[in-house]
Amino acid sequence: MAHGDITHIDIPTSDHRRAQDFYGALFGWKFVEHPGFEGYPMWQAPNEISGGGFAPRSPGFTQPRSYVEVDSIDDTLATARDRGARVVMERQSISDTSWWAVIEDPDGNVVGLYEGVTDVSD
Repeated sequence: MAHGDITHIDIPTSDHRRAQDFYGALFGWKFVEHPGFEGYPMWQAPNEISGGGFAPRSPGFTQPRSYVEVDSIDDTLATARDRGARVVMERQSISDTSWWAVIEDPDGNVVGLYEGVTDVSD
């Protein structure tokens, strides 16, 4: 993935197994739960490029969220703030080599940011 590409889509679910059954039958998605990421089943589309995860539904996470890959979350957050965005979640670690954050644009759209490489070897 390159800077600016949508790299991941999280879908909030209250029942991961039900979601896997539904999306697997509907779209042919495949699922895996990687060691170290238990409770976060990852999905992959048949094109083997598009993918994301099923994250626990919560009051602050009720709609799917796309993540855009950036070169620097810190720089992107600074630019977003300068352009009128609200930072919903500051930069947080996913692994030793990857981070994420969440912003809300001036129209109220919530977008995730992703930086780095996440090793999810089985």
